[in-house]
Amino acid sequence: MTDSFQALVVEEDDGTFRRSIKELDIEDLPKHDTLVKVHYSSLNYKDALSASGNKGVTKEYPHIPGIDASGIVEESENSCFESGDKVLVTGYDLGQNTFGGFGEYIRVPSDWIVPLPENLSLRDSMILGTAGFTAAIGIHHLRHNAITSENSPILVTGATGGVGSMAVAILDQLGYKVTAATGKMDQKSFLKEIGATRVIHREEVQDNSGRMLLSSRWAAAIDTVGGNMLDTTLRQTQHNGVVACCGNVLGHELNTNIYPFILRGVHLAGMDSGNCLMNMRKKLWDKLATRWKPKKLAKIAKECSLDALDKEIKTILKGGQIGRVLVRICD
Repeated sequence: MTDSFQALVVEEDDGTFRRSIKELDIEDLPKHDTLVKVHYSSLNYKDALSASGNKGVTKEYPHIPGIDASGIVEESENSCFESGDKVLVTGYDLGQNTFGGFGEYIRVPSDWIVPLPENLSLRDSMILGTAGFTAAIGIHHLRHNAITSENSPILVTGATGGVGSMAVAILDQLGYKVTAATGKMDQKSFLKEIGATRVIHREEVQDNSGRMLLSSRWAAAIDTVGGNMLDTTLRQTQHNGVVACCGNVLGHELNTNIYPFILRGVHLAGMDSGNCLMNMRKKLWDKLATRWKPKKLAKIAKECSLDALDKEIKTILKGGQIGRVLVRICD
């Protein structure tokens, strides 16, 4: 094992943040019990915020972002893991205040680690990453509340983004009819290709009329944007439907009324992938490795190297990312 490694390091200088590829010592990593050589990571919006100096995500710099990582255990103090084990880590504090996956090595607590499911490659696990895992939590809520593929249609908002595109693809894999809502109508072909039955403009899910309930349109929904679109979706959801939410692009406040809940029995469920309990993590990753794994997974992602990541960070901050960005750390 080498004593040094390369990473994308974000540094602060008098309130200005800069990103560069630097060589660090293994000893610079935090003193946790398991060392993993990273093969792949992925780019999420939270990574871009951390890489830009957002103190709400990362409190102290210099820092290595990357909330996702897959790779091979180099050494562990936990007897549950051995050198050579293939593993993945998503969420917890990785890439936020603990050096993350945009480096050739991570050292993390072993209780953050998921053994790589037998039918999943290191590469595919990071195409899925936090986005696919978050979408899986939402779909779990739908299925837990008896929303089956016979219930249609399922709405996915913010459908070209990471969580949205994964939700479209996984729902399609499971036989659901999906309506994808987006402001990027030039990506209609992409959304159809990954599994959307219908593509609508996001303005169709934006109502400011003040009506307490709207015509029932959706058996369920995966909402990734929040704000007025989440309120509108709730008021458009059918009896006993489920709306699972995870995003706040349109705002962190939810201004709605009680009638979707007490007159239609609508369920509102949160999707917290960062602190999901390990038992549930393993169950969902096992599903993502088998019958929930989209056949069109490769169509959702583009691959880039660590050297090319800066450009992709700028793109996602401008709202321009389509699908997923897989980050190749080493071969």
